[in-house]
Amino acid sequence: MEMEASDPMTAPSAVLATAGSGPDVTVSPMLSTILLGAAGAFALFAVVLLYRVVRGPTTQDRIVAINVVGTNTVIVIALVSVALGEYGYLDVALVYALLNFVMSIAVSKFTVEWGGVI
Repeated sequence: MEMEASDPMTAPSAVLATAGSGPDVTVSPMLSTILLGAAGAFALFAVVLLYRVVRGPTTQDRIVAINVVGTNTVIVIALVSVALGEYGYLDVALVYALLNFVMSIAVSKFTVEWGGVI
């Protein structure tokens, strides 16, 4: 059985053109507006939490506030990524989440070693 060169599904150029493309998902303008509004709310919440980072009565309050700000940053990146249809930024959000986790573990270990109790 021979392959016909005129068949677009079997032509090598068609295979190469679709091999690297991501999912063909579109977001409605209304859903995009809702997602951007939610991202704005989370960003505002992160700014409010900066007060707890600066004025937290204890070191533990500051550590938790920094962790929550990092988590809110991941949420904002993910929401904006989906709202704009740029799904490559979801990888950035995942890496940022992993760095946030490692940072919270490192700071907790550092605090315990220097006499603080978490």
